[in-house]
Amino acid sequence: MIKYIITGGAGFIGSHLVEKLVDKKKKIVVLDNLSTGRIENINKFKSKIKFIRCDISKKGDWIKEIKGDCFIFHLAALADIVPSIQKPEKYFNSNVTGTLNILEACRKANIKKFIYSASSSCYGVPKKYPTTEKEINNPIYPYAMTKKMGEDLVMHWGKVFKIPVISLRLFNVYGTRSRTSGTYGAMFGVFLAQKIAGQPFTIVGNGKQTRDFTYVSDVIQAILKATNSNLKNEIMNVGSGETVSILKIINLLGGQKIYIKKRPGEPDCTFADIKLIKRKLGWKPKVKIEKGINILLKNIEYWKKAPVWTPKKINNATKLWFKYLKNA
Repeated sequence: MIKYIITGGAGFIGSHLVEKLVDKKKKIVVLDNLSTGRIENINKFKSKIKFIRCDISKKGDWIKEIKGDCFIFHLAALADIVPSIQKPEKYFNSNVTGTLNILEACRKANIKKFIYSASSSCYGVPKKYPTTEKEINNPIYPYAMTKKMGEDLVMHWGKVFKIPVISLRLFNVYGTRSRTSGTYGAMFGVFLAQKIAGQPFTIVGNGKQTRDFTYVSDVIQAILKATNSNLKNEIMNVGSGETVSILKIINLLGGQKIYIKKRPGEPDCTFADIKLIKRKLGWKPKVKIEKGINILLKNIEYWKKAPVWTPKKINNATKLWFKYLKNA
């Protein structure tokens, strides 16, 4: 039976992929060190999957799982800007060395396909919108750089060692089970915790900046279409097909707002050109922002234990951001 191996399968996107594959009655193995993922995300599937707690940045017995007919979904990574500035070596080990170890295991196993979850942060501050896959890459902070280095490894190993690889550059993914802990970073996690606590939403800058918010179920469909396709050695954007202002998000969530200082190195807009993935995979996004936020609000209890960020806490947490990225 074909095996589906998911690194980071207890995380936000990974757990949604696990759920979808369980529904399809696939043989699933999850590799996760639970540094940011939550075992609660996959507990209800535990009787139907094999879970291995491991650190893929270190070689170990987990490598034995990668053999025979299997698909690899490499979602494991450390995210966020500030902690990547604080501990760049940790990010390199996780996002680059971890990717190399997985690729090396795949090289020796003759796998069916390798799907890499890349980041749109590789574009930095793009010159053109919507942004195509041909845009010059300009990672601004260590997280973005390590994810791009991971992608470079994936594409190079695919070319040299004939591993069928696809890299999907994900834009601003949101949805249920998005991270609730860790250093200040994920916008929806911050906003939903603030809403539960009755605190004002902290808007960076004037709030007119826009983002390509892509709902997680659309991302999962893109991953599955890439898996089932005959494509290989491709890089494709995965986005919503539109870009939405932060002020509109606040209006949809409903609540008071407060403004905090604009941060350096952040683009005023993220907006994926998705013509390539539409043409090559026949994929297109289905969840509009209004529907996506409605789903979040119906499941808001998930963020009840998330940290509640105030302007003062955010200021303290982002000092290194302003120190090191001020000229970005």
